[in-house]
Amino acid sequence: MKSLITTLFFVFSISISAQQIDYNTNKGFVAEGYDVTEYFNKKAVKGDSKFTTTHDNVKYKFVTKANLEKFNSNPNKFVPQYGGYCSYALATKADKVDIDPETFEVRNGKLYLFYNSWGTNTHEKWKKEGAEKLIPKANANWQKVKTKK
Repeated sequence: MKSLITTLFFVFSISISAQQIDYNTNKGFVAEGYDVTEYFNKKAVKGDSKFTTTHDNVKYKFVTKANLEKFNSNPNKFVPQYGGYCSYALATKADKVDIDPETFEVRNGKLYLFYNSWGTNTHEKWKKEGAEKLIPKANANWQKVKTKK
């Protein structure tokens, strides 16, 4: 009986760890090392390696110690939607696409990041097609693709 319980615990532990959210950690950090608290001030600012923290097994950088403390006091407020992948790509293709950390939107207290390269600015498409229509699609698609494989 004891070995059965141990085996079940082991299998359960593996299944939980396999269900972790897949964050976009290009350059080793969420939002490519940009300070996620500054987006809420309508600014895209690169963080400083002196001010880093780990939340949900991924790293974040901040401009100041005060921003680091602000994040640590309520990290879920600042974590980008969809693991930091492009919000538009999640909505339209259920695809995890890298972002341009300087292309973002804060809407209803949530941070959305977007791809912007090679003449394609998905934030512009997001606004043109309507965020109100795209957010529910992105939310549904994220539920399907959010775990690491």
